[in-house]
Amino acid sequence: MTSDLLVLRPEPGASHTAQRAREAGWNPVLLPLFTLTSCPWTAPSAESFDAVMMTSANAALFGGEGLTDFCDLPLYAVGTATGVAAKEAGFVEIIAGSGGVAELADRMRGDGVARIFHPAGAATRPFDESGLTITRATVYDAKRVPPPNLAAHLRPDMVILVHSPRAAEYLDALCTEQAVERSALRLVAISAAALERAGTGWGMAMAAAQPNEPAMLAAASALGESDPIR
Repeated sequence: MTSDLLVLRPEPGASHTAQRAREAGWNPVLLPLFTLTSCPWTAPSAESFDAVMMTSANAALFGGEGLTDFCDLPLYAVGTATGVAAKEAGFVEIIAGSGGVAELADRMRGDGVARIFHPAGAATRPFDESGLTITRATVYDAKRVPPPNLAAHLRPDMVILVHSPRAAEYLDALCTEQAVERSALRLVAISAAALERAGTGWGMAMAAAQPNEPAMLAAASALGESDPIR
């Protein structure tokens, strides 16, 4: 297995990813491409909603005291990590998915909940909202860090983890601007959308089977055991 793994996601998620990667036998290198900041927001009345939807653990981490009134509502989390963060924020009834936001929306429709409060980041991914009335509040934002020197962090046959389409797009731009030779690098994206935005020319590149970190690390192991395209 290739030992070096480049983690691009922002803190505090980057450190969590690094810990999981070390436990799986990787040598993680952290290079966050974004920083997260909380945004001021005004909470609507919790009585107007049937449930809460979280598509990122960052919503729980940065939502602050405004989430308190919603903790008695069932919370639909896009994945286990988001569900854990929601529990730590005070939510009690948590329904965690594993197949991404589309699966989560289907689950809510199937459960008959329609009025949804969605604390989220400034950039959200579109999905089928039919049958759902979603009220969205921006509780955090992700800002690009100044362009880092990629060459100082890259090593031949390194596997790069890309946790979002925005990170993939920024990585692609940096590689182009800094004339990074991609053919000796391998890339794992959290989704097909992220993979598409990562550009071309990688030695090997694939999307995780499911949009979660265990699937990303499994894909990284698969790529680490394969010969890159030359």
